[in-house]
Amino acid sequence: MKGSHIFLFSATCWLMLANGNKIFHFGPCRISVSMNEIRAGFAAIKANIQGRDPIRTVSILSQPHSLHRIKSSEKCCIIHHLFNFYVDKVFKYCTTEDSYINRKISSIANSFLSIKRNLAQCHNQNMCKCGQESTEKFKQILTNYKGLNVTSAAMKSLGELDILLDWMEKSH
Repeated sequence: MKGSHIFLFSATCWLMLANGNKIFHFGPCRISVSMNEIRAGFAAIKANIQGRDPIRTVSILSQPHSLHRIKSSEKCCIIHHLFNFYVDKVFKYCTTEDSYINRKISSIANSFLSIKRNLAQCHNQNMCKCGQESTEKFKQILTNYKGLNVTSAAMKSLGELDILLDWMEKSH
């Protein structure tokens, strides 16, 4: 019986990897992310979205060390906050006149919503510990965001999505 559980787990992991899903470990939380799908969607719109950003001197996510040097135990907390941030504040204000771009944004948003739900389950089980470090770093991100008008801040945050995705892959 024990061998069948190992086989089932191995088969599930293999199917997820074959579909481009990766298992990310953020502290005690483990989430499956279709990184290839998100990256492909972002790659299709990146130039367009970043081209809409008139303010090149300000960054939402890459202020000095916004996502760097976060303790492993607090990564679950910061990623939970960031996915809530993208779903609640970024994607809802990112619309363009181009239906193709809007569909890609919607696809990425749906992926984020699914991940957000999985993170919420972990967070609600008190597995995510939010310490001072993650709280301060997230406050800095919100301050950067609130320093711009809503549409500009949302588009800039979407244009910086590769910063978040790179950090996720490096920290997992």
